[in-house]
Amino acid sequence: MKTGKEYEESLRKLNLVVYLFGKRVENVVDDPIIRPSMNAVKLTYDLAAMPEYEDLLTATSHITGKKINRFTHIHQSKEDLVKKTKMERLLGAQTGCCFQRCVGMDALNALSITTFNIDKKYGTEYNKRFLKYLEYVQQEDLVCDGAMTDPKGDRSLSPSQQPDKDAFLHVVSEKEDGIIVRGAKAHQTGAVNSHEIIVMPTISMREEDKEYAISFAVPSDTKGITYIYGRQSCDTRKLEKGTLDRGNQYYGGHEALVVFDDVFVPWERVFMYKEYEFAGELVENFASYHRQSYACKVGVGDVLIGAAQVAAEYNGAAKASHVKEKIIEMNHLNETLFCGSLACALEGTKQPSGTFLVNTLLANVCKQNVTRFPYEIARLAQDIAGGLMVTMPSEEDLNSPEVGHWVKKYFKAVANVSTENRLRILRLIENITLGTAAVGYLTESMHGAGSPQAQRIMIARQVNMEEKKKIAKKLCGIEE
Repeated sequence: MKTGKEYEESLRKLNLVVYLFGKRVENVVDDPIIRPSMNAVKLTYDLAAMPEYEDLLTATSHITGKKINRFTHIHQSKEDLVKKTKMERLLGAQTGCCFQRCVGMDALNALSITTFNIDKKYGTEYNKRFLKYLEYVQQEDLVCDGAMTDPKGDRSLSPSQQPDKDAFLHVVSEKEDGIIVRGAKAHQTGAVNSHEIIVMPTISMREEDKEYAISFAVPSDTKGITYIYGRQSCDTRKLEKGTLDRGNQYYGGHEALVVFDDVFVPWERVFMYKEYEFAGELVENFASYHRQSYACKVGVGDVLIGAAQVAAEYNGAAKASHVKEKIIEMNHLNETLFCGSLACALEGTKQPSGTFLVNTLLANVCKQNVTRFPYEIARLAQDIAGGLMVTMPSEEDLNSPEVGHWVKKYFKAVANVSTENRLRILRLIENITLGTAAVGYLTESMHGAGSPQAQRIMIARQVNMEEKKKIAKKLCGIEE
């Protein structure tokens, strides 16, 4: 397995084409805006090497029998699914942001199931290709970006009906040794920090859409791939002197638009090619795994609850009964999210491929709660923090020879707490609920792994309504 330092050095060897603020980024690893997100991924390597975290962050490969990072593992039991949930909470708490490796892990597991099922029906060799690719990912301990979300164009039209055919990533030509693809994948978490891009279809497909029913993997610096880095609120604070106004001093997340401009994919890295009837299965399995993965928000919630408690203490309000009640409510909501992720893991089942899949109904219930509870947790944190969280002066004002003494005087609260420390904890709450970390905590909670309506559709499909009606009729004596 790689160390964190080895991971960082492996990124330096890539020749990524990344644009930020309209200009190509020459040094992606050390760019001050991008660097915090790389640090978050790097921690997934460093913690895996520590004995106290080994049980959660490592696993045994079912292919080679070797010890591997859990982010490259295919779940072999319910226990694996439970450890995944606990690992994600741990890392969310350690980083206070998105650590970016879940989507690749979920893509690998979904493909392990669907490639097996396609082969069973058609006698293809997708699963054989996939397992060879998986062994490479495990051996090199790679970060994979699971790329599912297409720009989609006009939502009322199917992929093949779009005026711009590139609104969904698709095959433009077939060659003897592979395929040429064109299109884009949007909102790609951690793409710039990844070694590999794993592409999957984004919706169920019909026969007329088969050119879009494709899945493959390519190195992240493959010719023809361009990354356009996404903006985040308060992102340029990372360019300022000092660290106070960043909130989170060490870590962050990122998203990017990944453009595929006539990219070549060799056949050995193609895992689905026009088997349109399996597109929906791949999407739903990936979505179920990824909806379980929102245990990471529980970890970030742990940080936010801790910050709210500290802010209450620094404000001198921690003993107020209404503040205590708000903290209790925040914990209740956060632990309920954890329950949902654990439940879908514990109710997981073994698939024909041997991979364990979460309970899809409970995974969707888990994610539906994630679209709501973090917003209430954030609201309560802002309530406890007070308005100073969004009106305080900058760190440069705090340290100004001319006005710094007034900032320290008038924003002093509890006598034994420095004004600087009070401002630091408020900036952290701002960062998680409004700033750069809010992308990974709030907006991602809403739209990541599918919008709220996507989960409601799946809940309606998964619930056995006929059985519910049957037992109700039986108990009240209805005979039909």
